Amino acid sequence: MSNPDPEQSFVSHLIELRSRLLRIVGGILLVFVALSPFSNPIYTLLADPLLSHLPAQSSMIAIDVLSPFLTPLKFTLILAAFLTMPWTLYQVWAFVAPGLYQQEKRLALPIVFSSTLLFYCGMAFAYFVIMPLFFAFLTGTAPEGVAVMTDINHYLNFVLTLFFAFGVAFEVPVATVLLVLAGVLTPDALVAKRPYIIVGAFVIGMLLTPPDVISQTLLAVPMWLLFELGVFVSRLLLRRKAEAQAAESSSQH
Repeated sequence: MSNPDPEQSFVSHLIELRSRLLRIVGGILLVFVALSPFSNPIYTLLADPLLSHLPAQSSMIAIDVLSPFLTPLKFTLILAAFLTMPWTLYQVWAFVAPGLYQQEKRLALPIVFSSTLLFYCGMAFAYFVIMPLFFAFLTGTAPEGVAVMTDINHYLNFVLTLFFAFGVAFEVPVATVLLVLAGVLTPDALVAKRPYIIVGAFVIGMLLTPPDVISQTLLAVPMWLLFELGVFVSRLLLRRKAEAQAAESSSQH
């Protein structure tokens, strides 16, 4: 039987990629269209951690002409992309899965699922824990006679940066497991670096949270615990891998 034409195979892969990308974009647009009539209430919900701490005479402002219309829609589109992340990852998985080995498939699915879940957890932690503390601190330290009023577009950019930073910070267990599985580090080597990890977690907490001990600890301690979780899971995976290799070796003999 003749080998498939490489050019034809390449074109078929491009067609498949185009189809997957269109499905990703279609899913995001579908959710965006469904949410767009509620863009203003959705943005108000996003701004609640700040609005609840503003003085009675203060409010958010819009310094650009189109900001009152475009900024809520901009956040609604970004929210649609976040909400459809499982659908997006499924399309990516459906495209790359045929080229993976069975063992790689078994590892990829849990890693993709856990990394997505941890990213969502990081965003939720930033919204429900860090942002109220952060804005309470900022509004409480404003000099007397200074009205605290934030532009809605600048606020959105700041909050999205915060969401991304905490989402990435919560990926510590996944990064730890990947480093161990790739052979870059061992669980024992990670444990030996624990003091540096703890110090690094508090440094990151100092950079991403208000300058008070409580806020820094609320980020540093979860990051440290997530690191310990990554070490535990990596030990478990290595133990299972060793047991599987031992069982395979014994079956061959």
